[in-house]
Amino acid sequence: MASKRYAAVGPHCVACGCCVKVCPLSAISIWKGVTAQVDRDRCVGCGKCEKECPAGTIELRARDVGV
Repeated sequence: MASKRYAAVGPHCVACGCCVKVCPLSAISIWKGVTAQVDRDRCVGCGKCEKECPAGTIELRARDVGV
C-alpha cells in the first residue's frame, strides 16, 4: 500500500545533499548538481528529509488518490 504523502522539493533548494543522506529508501537524488529530486514511487513520506533540510524547502504533500 502506498503512503498517503510524499516529499516535495521547493524552488529554494541549494543541493546540499542533507536530504539524500537521511532518506531511508534512497528516494532522493541531486539532479545536475542544482536541486534535489524525489522519486515519488519510492518515497514513503517519512518526513526525515523535511526535518533535515537546512533551507526549509522540502515539505510533505498529500498524494492524489485515484479511485
